Amino acid sequence: MSHTLGIRQVQKQKTRQALLDAALGLLEEQSLSSLGLREVTRAVGVAPTAFYRHFRSTADLGVALVEEALGSLHPMIGDTVSAAGDSDERITRAVDLIARHVAAHPAHVRFIARERHGGVQPVRKEISEQLARFAEEVKTELAKHPESAGWSDDDLLMLAGLYVDQMLMTASLFLEAQESSAQERDRVARVAARQMRLISIGRRNWLG
Repeated sequence: MSHTLGIRQVQKQKTRQALLDAALGLLEEQSLSSLGLREVTRAVGVAPTAFYRHFRSTADLGVALVEEALGSLHPMIGDTVSAAGDSDERITRAVDLIARHVAAHPAHVRFIARERHGGVQPVRKEISEQLARFAEEVKTELAKHPESAGWSDDDLLMLAGLYVDQMLMTASLFLEAQESSAQERDRVARVAARQMRLISIGRRNWLG
């Protein structure tokens, strides 16, 4: 009996993941607010009623996609903060990490960029809350840096928010440049590096 239950659980997880993957693919060309559950189930090859065994609504599916998409962003943000600093070499490495993440996870980056200010309130809320948690984690990492001596928690959180916003903006710009020329992608990288450098200059002089 337990073996049968195990097989059913695996199959259920596979179907759930298939629904998420199908939705993410469909969202390449449209927003979540315009996505119908029948489109998703048709893409997977299951009956519309099967959708409700996994998600209460398309908004609920969208929240699950946020968790999946930002889960893929999590290592990139951690590595970028570790790489971020005042030296040109560390900033260049941080920008390169973002570019490589976008190349590996374009659909996830596009979904977050589009739905962060989209029309589905539970999804906007989930993105906002997860980004706030990212900022808290970045703040913790920034507090370990010697140049953070004397900074208040509020100021460190503000700086962390700047870094998180900059990473997301840079990711969106790399996404837009994916189909462009190598020169355009190089231009995006140069602009992103200059913007990070500007944050670093402000950081060094904030308590001056």
